[in-house]
Amino acid sequence: MTTLASPRSETLIWALRSLGALLLAAMAAVHAHLWQQGYDGIPVIGPSFLVNAALGLLGALALVVAPRRWLPWVAATGAALAVGSLGALIVSTTVGLFGFVESTSALLWWESFWIEAAAVVVLVSLTSLAFHRRR
Repeated sequence: MTTLASPRSETLIWALRSLGALLLAAMAAVHAHLWQQGYDGIPVIGPSFLVNAALGLLGALALVVAPRRWLPWVAATGAALAVGSLGALIVSTTVGLFGFVESTSALLWWESFWIEAAAVVVLVSLTSLAFHRRR
């Protein structure tokens, strides 16, 4: 059963949608930039950066245009992408990923970390609110 949401919750949902879309677009931009700066030559990691950039842009667009009934699933998918990206960053920095070990001093490492962490928080919040609104 769908209930009518208050104007305050609708404003919050649109703010989270917009911020989530911006964060996914920023995540995509960072990965595309790094891919162009030499990550394209790293086996498995390079293609993964390109896929991350494409999915980030697609997720950002989907957050903006998705109809209300699809929003919980779109937000959850975006959150999963951000969690996976953040997880891969942390794993690649700590124990290595596909034979590649990253460093926190690498180009855009900290920017990537904070963008992805913020995207996780925003998109998990949006997912929760959107699913709650559907009840």
